[in-house]
Amino acid sequence: MHLPFTPRARRRGRGRPENAGRSWPGALAPAAPAAPPTDGSAPIRREAAPRPAPRRARRLTAAALGIALLPTSGALTLGASTAQAAVACRAEIQLVNDWGSGYTANLVVTNSGDPWTSWTVGFAFDGNDRIDNGWNGSYTQSGKNVTVRNAAWNGNVATGGTATFGFNASGSVPNRTLPKNFTVNGVACQGEQPAPIVALTSPAPGAAYTQGTAIPLAATAAAANGATISKVEFYDDDELIATDTTSPFSYNWTGASAGAHSIQAIATDSTGAVGSSQPVGINVTAAPSVVVNPTSLSVATGSTGTFNVSLSQAPTSNVTVTVARASGNTGLSVTRGATLTFTPSNWNVPQAVTISAAEGGSGTAEFTATAAGLVAGRVTVRQIAEGDGENQARFLEMYNDLKNPANGYFSPEGVPYHSVETLMVEAPDHGHQTTSEAFSYFLWLEAEYGQITGEWQPFNDAWEIMETYAIPRDDLQPNQGTYNPNDPATYAPEHTLPEYYPARLDNSVPVGRDPIADELSQTYGTDSIYGMHWLIDVDNTYGFGECGDGTTRPAYMNTYQRGMQESVWETIPQPSCDTFAHGGRNGFLDLFTGDASYAQQWKYTNAPDADARAVQVAYWAKQWADEQGKGAEIAGTLDKAAKMGDYLRYSFFDKYFKRIGNCQSPSCPVGTGKDSSHYLLSWYYAWGGSLGTNAWSWRMGSSASHGGYQNPVAAYALSQVDGLIPESATGRQDWATSLDRQVEFYRWLQSSEGAIAGGATNSWQGAYAPFPAGASTFYGMAYDWQPVWNDPPSNNWFGFQAWGMERLAEYCYISDDQTACDVTEKWVDWALQHTTINPDGSYLIPSTLNWSGQPDTWNPNNPGPNNNLHVTVRDYTNDVGVTGSYAKVLSYWAAASGDTEAQETAAALLDGLWGLRDNIGVSVEETRADYSRFTQEYSTSNPNHDGVYVPAGWRGTMPNGDVIEPGVTFLDIRSFYKDDPEWPKVEAYLNGGPAPTFRYHRFWAQTDVATAMSTYARLFE
Repeated sequence: MHLPFTPRARRRGRGRPENAGRSWPGALAPAAPAAPPTDGSAPIRREAAPRPAPRRARRLTAAALGIALLPTSGALTLGASTAQAAVACRAEIQLVNDWGSGYTANLVVTNSGDPWTSWTVGFAFDGNDRIDNGWNGSYTQSGKNVTVRNAAWNGNVATGGTATFGFNASGSVPNRTLPKNFTVNGVACQGEQPAPIVALTSPAPGAAYTQGTAIPLAATAAAANGATISKVEFYDDDELIATDTTSPFSYNWTGASAGAHSIQAIATDSTGAVGSSQPVGINVTAAPSVVVNPTSLSVATGSTGTFNVSLSQAPTSNVTVTVARASGNTGLSVTRGATLTFTPSNWNVPQAVTISAAEGGSGTAEFTATAAGLVAGRVTVRQIAEGDGENQARFLEMYNDLKNPANGYFSPEGVPYHSVETLMVEAPDHGHQTTSEAFSYFLWLEAEYGQITGEWQPFNDAWEIMETYAIPRDDLQPNQGTYNPNDPATYAPEHTLPEYYPARLDNSVPVGRDPIADELSQTYGTDSIYGMHWLIDVDNTYGFGECGDGTTRPAYMNTYQRGMQESVWETIPQPSCDTFAHGGRNGFLDLFTGDASYAQQWKYTNAPDADARAVQVAYWAKQWADEQGKGAEIAGTLDKAAKMGDYLRYSFFDKYFKRIGNCQSPSCPVGTGKDSSHYLLSWYYAWGGSLGTNAWSWRMGSSASHGGYQNPVAAYALSQVDGLIPESATGRQDWATSLDRQVEFYRWLQSSEGAIAGGATNSWQGAYAPFPAGASTFYGMAYDWQPVWNDPPSNNWFGFQAWGMERLAEYCYISDDQTACDVTEKWVDWALQHTTINPDGSYLIPSTLNWSGQPDTWNPNNPGPNNNLHVTVRDYTNDVGVTGSYAKVLSYWAAASGDTEAQETAAALLDGLWGLRDNIGVSVEETRADYSRFTQEYSTSNPNHDGVYVPAGWRGTMPNGDVIEPGVTFLDIRSFYKDDPEWPKVEAYLNGGPAPTFRYHRFWAQTDVATAMSTYARLFE
């Protein structure tokens, strides 16, 4: 039966100074991956797959899909010495097939020294393995020691060339260990060669050039361990531009087409190790032009704003650029920079132009920057009315900052990074990963921009970027047609600690029927899922690539997978498409589930709150575009939002489609229809399948629901708003039921004081265990004060309060639903009691919450008062993202109720946030004492069992060669962090210095602040 690779939905991205030694936010959902048996057990003789080209391929290849090529499971790359040595080598051994009592392995030995006319390779087995037969060489064995001599035809190996051979062997059952140390002609192949470090020094991010003129490409590169750089290749996206074998590495590129380009440098050293630079985005104009940045600007009345001007190519003599208003609002004028001079030496150095907004002016104006013989640059400037209109101006200023390529919020592909900074460990374990959450905030940013400016193409473009990079393509979801709704997934229990994994698959546990699969396939004419995967390695920092190709970016990946106690510091990153190219002999699968054998497979995890937020934003985009008479411009995108909502119903169902209510044993009754739906937005849903011809696929829901994940606005839109109603037969009714159920859930979880408690689960401890004695229930599901993850407790973060209540406050504002408004009012009263606005404009809001008691068992006809459910505030914060979301709660409630205290507090918080402005956004200093866990080892003696747990006998490698084995730390399997520019701060801390401080710019947080500004402006200004 197919194996479900159970996801762990993730924790949130946010720093917590007070959480020294703990990770926050964070956890992904529960875990129990699946691995169906492989097709056969016979050994296979194949040649080793060639090393993938060091470029960013965007198309799947046969190798990426594992078709007729050698899967590189359990790859162990060993060693290299300098090319100057007479004999130097680099060896890679690859497990091809394993049938229990024996296995097939291939070896590739690379000559990184002088040419060979013959070769003899030596190695030793760790166990009792015996060579049964071999190919491409002559084999002898004495005890554990093996010698392989070249055949008559393959003894000559040039510098950089390879010798490829392999063997069938028997022995070493269980915990097979492949040879680790190799020699060639008596000389040891040294340890794994680190990838060279390479950086682009030209062009600069955001630079502009004229088509046909030379674009200077330049890079610096350095190799480790005495190796030298053999070549540096410059790429334009997937296409090779040029190769330079001599330092300084440079090239003048004249073949660029007009448009946007992503430039990257890839260095190869004398051992064959390959390293890639961060990509740089540039723009090429069709003709010599005056370049302006940004192209849109907002200026408040009585204030000023600036934009920059430069040229797209070097002139032969001085050029005078004149900047003037061409049309529109006469209250806007150029007050500095009306005439600029560019010389042949400073043509690409930006010069500032200042625009002033006079009293009495209103609307927009277009300014042109013109020069003889050059295409003019054009900037649209909008004047914001004096007074309360300042928050709209603030939004537009932040929008410009976020969209400015030089500020680093987006990748060259247009994907929003989790944060500008790369040294970032919280929910994502690297700042240049991204989440489905970030994509949903990207949509929100562009929707608010459309509401203010009437420009809706950016909103449509954001959805297209999200669809391209966050929703797996059909070819990345193969074999979906084999899915059997009557047999959706194989049961595997979740466990409380990572050390209890892998979790054994259990075919004897009954699972229910998936009631929506056939309906969705018939409605949309496809078996593929239209939902976002939650975590993406945007820059391919780990090197998994797409389906094992090692190079494609952005790349789907996962981290959390092993139970409710697994924090980010305890995770082992893995590819979402596991071809066994990395990890151990079974890729990463046998870290998570136990099975007799494993097959190459793919698996994705959806974070329902992100998809629901995308639908929520689509609702508001529709309202605003319709008001402007521009609804038709976004109709196609709204259709996609409705489709996403249709598939989002998978989050309504119990993980294994068991009947909802009183399910306290793995043998509890299974669902046969919608009786397996709790109609809440749960922590995740997941889907996956095989990669090979042995076709199978699986799907699962989630049994646990968190109060902070609910989104009644999305449910309202998908059940009541024309243009967003799903096309399926039962989608609308399901979302109508969900709307009522979600509002009830908020009411059930509201503490005596007003805050919203954790959530409920249909599967206690992820294993359908008996509920705690006296547990309160909601439609038969047990109350859980810390649903899904416990390190730290999932509902102790005030951010979940702000996120969840912002949606309920919106729904109250939209609908006047009495229960929604009553819950919102009580929550706002509690939150205001714990909010401090200081005379200097600084502020404090709740940060960490403590909980006691439980709610009354839910009676929809007579809800209890929850007198035994209590919350206290442990500490306070000025966290910018949470403050932005909280300000939106207050704004919507004030607009719905007329609560002046809520409105005034929202305004004061926005002023306080604006006082935290820096050069690219808003930020506060964060002390990261939890970064001590970079080097914390796993130990059963630690009461929290912290550290990276690797099962005894398990060994594998990350794509960069980092070894995964018992005793490794977070840093050991992420050694790339040592190359981060900010690493010395952490290193000093680990060596006994003070805890490091950072100013982070998380995309979601910046957008929450910006949209809080626009929300307040729209509702009150």
